[in-house]
Amino acid sequence: MLWMTLGLVVIHPVYAEDALNSVLNYHEISATLVSSGQISPSHIKSLPDEQIELVINLTVEDADLNAREGFEVTALGIDYIHIPVDWNNPTAANLQLFMSILDAAGDRKVLVHCFANYRASAFIYLYRTLRQGIAPEIARKDLDAIWPKPAWAKFPQWQAFITERAP
Repeated sequence: MLWMTLGLVVIHPVYAEDALNSVLNYHEISATLVSSGQISPSHIKSLPDEQIELVINLTVEDADLNAREGFEVTALGIDYIHIPVDWNNPTAANLQLFMSILDAAGDRKVLVHCFANYRASAFIYLYRTLRQGIAPEIARKDLDAIWPKPAWAKFPQWQAFITERAP
C-alpha cells in the first residue's frame, strides 16, 4: 500500500499470512481460549480467520514489537490488551488484572500470548483453577503441554508463583 503525503511516498510493509497454529507453543485450551508464544505480523493477519476477538499480550521483551502488535491487531477491529508481566517477578496484581479481563471477555474467543507461552500458560492455569473451578489435575495437562519438566527447576519463580496461588 502506498500513501502520498505532502509529496512524500510512505510505504507500509506487506506481510504474508501465516496460520496462527504455526506460532511457537501454540495450544488450544478450548473453543474460546488459545495460547501461544510471540505472534508475528504475519500471524496477526490470520486472527480474523481464527475468529479471535481479543488478544492479551503478557510480554515485555520487545517494546517496538509490542507497540506495532497492538496497532496492527486493533486495526483489524480486534480488542488488544497488554499486561507487561516481568519474567522474574510475576505479581498478584498482574494475575488479578488478567483474570478480570478474562471474566469480562465472556464467550469471546481469546488469544493469550507471551514470548514462549510460559507466562500465558501459567496465568491460564491459575485462571482455570481459581475462577473456573477446573480441577488442577485437568488444567495441569494444558500447562504441562507447554512447560517441559526441566523448566520448572530452571525458572523456580514460576513454580513458586503458581504454588502460592493454586487451590
